[in-house]
Amino acid sequence: MKDLKFEQKSSLSRIEAADRLTALAAALREGGDAELELGPGTLSLRIPDNLRSEIEVEVGNGQIELEIEFKWPTAPTRTAPSRAVASTEEATRRKRVPAKPGRSSTGTNRSKSAKRAATKTP
Repeated sequence: MKDLKFEQKSSLSRIEAADRLTALAAALREGGDAELELGPGTLSLRIPDNLRSEIEVEVGNGQIELEIEFKWPTAPTRTAPSRAVASTEEATRRKRVPAKPGRSSTGTNRSKSAKRAATKTP
């Protein structure tokens, strides 16, 4: 069951249809709280930054039907941190981990056998 459904059917000129789409496009571009004038009333919506969309075209019975649909959740959703932020946080966490005793984090303390192997010549 739907919480709310608004449906309006009317005949429009091509210019009136373009004006409605222009108003909708402006509301989508701005986002946040948007108000759309729909005939005698105003529809107020909160439009998030990310939407799902669907475009459907049906041809049959001597007419063309074009549906443009946008969907988004009614409750605000938390966005995951960007990869740059996540990798920075991970690098910060790694820096805070203490080094194991007797080892350098720079890799300059090689074992004696590794030094010997590197200095031996055939």
